[in-house]
Amino acid sequence: MGAGAALLWPPTYLSEGRILVQSQQIPSELVRPTVTSAAQERIQAIQQRTMTRDNLIAIADKFKLFPEKRTLMSPTELVAEVKKHTKIAPVDLQLDFKQRTRASMENPTIVFSVGFEYGNAAVAAQVANELMTRILNEDLRDRTSRATDTTKFLAREVQRLQAENSALDAKIAQLRLTQGKPASSTGSEQPTTLTQLKADLIQKGALYSERHPAIVSLKKQIEALEKVASAPAPSNDAATAASLEVMVAQQESLQKNLDAASAKLAAARLGENLEKDQQSEKLEIIEQPTAPQEPVRPNRLKVLALAFAAAFGGGAGLTFLVEFLDKGIRRSNDLLSVVDGKLIVSIPYISTAAELRAKRRRMFVVLGVFALAVIGLLVAAYLFLPPLDLMIAKARVGLFR
Repeated sequence: MGAGAALLWPPTYLSEGRILVQSQQIPSELVRPTVTSAAQERIQAIQQRTMTRDNLIAIADKFKLFPEKRTLMSPTELVAEVKKHTKIAPVDLQLDFKQRTRASMENPTIVFSVGFEYGNAAVAAQVANELMTRILNEDLRDRTSRATDTTKFLAREVQRLQAENSALDAKIAQLRLTQGKPASSTGSEQPTTLTQLKADLIQKGALYSERHPAIVSLKKQIEALEKVASAPAPSNDAATAASLEVMVAQQESLQKNLDAASAKLAAARLGENLEKDQQSEKLEIIEQPTAPQEPVRPNRLKVLALAFAAAFGGGAGLTFLVEFLDKGIRRSNDLLSVVDGKLIVSIPYISTAAELRAKRRRMFVVLGVFALAVIGLLVAAYLFLPPLDLMIAKARVGLFR
């Protein structure tokens, strides 16, 4: 039965590939990545998203997995079966002492394997490749989406700060114009300010683009000054001066926030380009899944050896058990266990007439064989040895010498 099971047991093949977490190719001192989460955390998150119900059912439908069980399984059971046959695990790299440098300890090499077990070697390789492709696409989509979301958030923040700064610039410009202009003023200071702002705009326009925060701020200041050029001047009192100082302080703080947000936005755009060009930390296939030649289960020789060992052990154990449970009387000790020893006496062996006749026949046969052997020896001596008197004469001559 064990030999039959070893021969008829259906094989299970494991197709497995390896993915390396490759570090950023451009030095982080030059371009900082937008996605800074640990690689192990991202791999676990990607694994959870890849092993979702919809993905596993789509893979099972695409490769027609478990056709003999498919009609009897519910979708939940099908998902559990696919998960059971999917193998995703980190690979422990055996590095010697020389390879464990300080750099490698700070940036350890992370490799994990992705495999699938199935009764058909080709299908196992196809499913393993599909899983690896989905993992790589999910990682790329996740990193790009995070970088894009970060850039969009910082862009909205910069726009908000620019709008607040422009509105504050307009108020400050209006207060400065109205504060320093007397009632009979002809507005000589206003053209001077507009001229200075326009000169700054021309100068900075040669260096920055139209969307640069400095250019946008200058344009809005010029528009505000042009709008309030003909506005009536309020009384120049201490309240107006205090309001101006408060607004200037707010503008300085707002400008600092705007500069910091603009710097972060520029870094985020670089990080987004880094992710889109796949120059940041990424997953890379170092070993493609292939159709295995040998099954991982069963080990037929091992099963056969265990079957024969179990057969011999079972036979010996059964023999011992039968002997142990046998209550038949075979020895004197067995008899003494059931009968009183005083009732047992020794009876001499009594030979029957047939036994005596057989004994005499055996004796006659032995004597006949012995006599024939003696006669044979005498005949051989007579035929092959020299005469006895000659032998005696030779012995005497040798003795006197």
